[in-house]
Amino acid sequence: MPRWKALPEELDPQVREFASQLRRLVDRSGLSIAALSDRTGYSKTSWERFLNGRLLAPKGAIVALAEVTGTNPVHLTTMWELAERAWSRAEMRHDMTMEAIRISQARAALGEFGPKGPGAPSGRGGGLTTTAPDGEGPRDRPRVPAQPSSGSERAGHRPGSPYPGAPAPSGGPGPGRGRRKATVFVAGLVGALLVIAAAVLLTDLGGAGDEPGSDVARQPSAAPATSAPELPAGVKCVGADCTGQDPENMGCGGQLATTASRATVGTALVEVRYSKTCGAAWARITQATPGDKVRISAGGESGSGLVNADKDAYTPMVAVAAESEAKACATLTTGDEGCTTEQ
Repeated sequence: MPRWKALPEELDPQVREFASQLRRLVDRSGLSIAALSDRTGYSKTSWERFLNGRLLAPKGAIVALAEVTGTNPVHLTTMWELAERAWSRAEMRHDMTMEAIRISQARAALGEFGPKGPGAPSGRGGGLTTTAPDGEGPRDRPRVPAQPSSGSERAGHRPGSPYPGAPAPSGGPGPGRGRRKATVFVAGLVGALLVIAAAVLLTDLGGAGDEPGSDVARQPSAAPATSAPELPAGVKCVGADCTGQDPENMGCGGQLATTASRATVGTALVEVRYSKTCGAAWARITQATPGDKVRISAGGESGSGLVNADKDAYTPMVAVAAESEAKACATLTTGDEGCTTEQ
């Protein structure tokens, strides 16, 4: 009977319950981890991660476990779906926490360059703060409202008016009013020019494509951006992104993988495993001896694996356009060598 390690304390309760259920199924079946690996097609290392709560098993592994243990796959898949949602929520919380930390660090770093000390501008409506010369420190100069300069002006008499209280002559507006009118006029003129320029630009853009021989007419319209294809749940890479990655960790194994070609080398079986969904292939060797080596090659890329005490091994993935591009080879400790051929 396997002796399980304690599940991580930070596991979500739903994931913890699911991992415990998987352990009970394995205990009830009496299978060792090595035997479970042989019957399901998932490596011993992967099952150790699944059963110890360090990695959520892909759906294909769960269906394979149900088959070898005689369990109803519908019920087990239902529990997996609940655990998968809990796992995704935990990853999202972790990502949000890390993002909040990065934002906090960025704000703290930017704050070092912000205005400091009493010399910073004061709020709206307050006095204007300036710095005294010779490093004396800030001085506040409050805004002083304009006051009439003489008693005659307070009584309503203005320069140029013949009578006290009479309005100023119409031909001589004050300098302040003139500046305001000039500002309004200039602003209106600039606005009108901007509107005219925008209209001309839009007219040119609209009609240039219709003129024969124009550059716009010759240039094909930009193709709309296409989003990446949506991958099935649990699949984390496709194509070149899968090169060098573990097929089990990336969700490319299990039901998504098929055997493209195989060969018997000595007593060992060598296979090319191919996932159309991931657009990648890898090599697998079983019934081997510790020290035997297996290698995958395709399109100038390659990867290798070494057999340990489990008597099996698989390589990292390489990206392929078709399953026929990949070739798996084995080198045994006995000196035997051989490669796969297409089925």
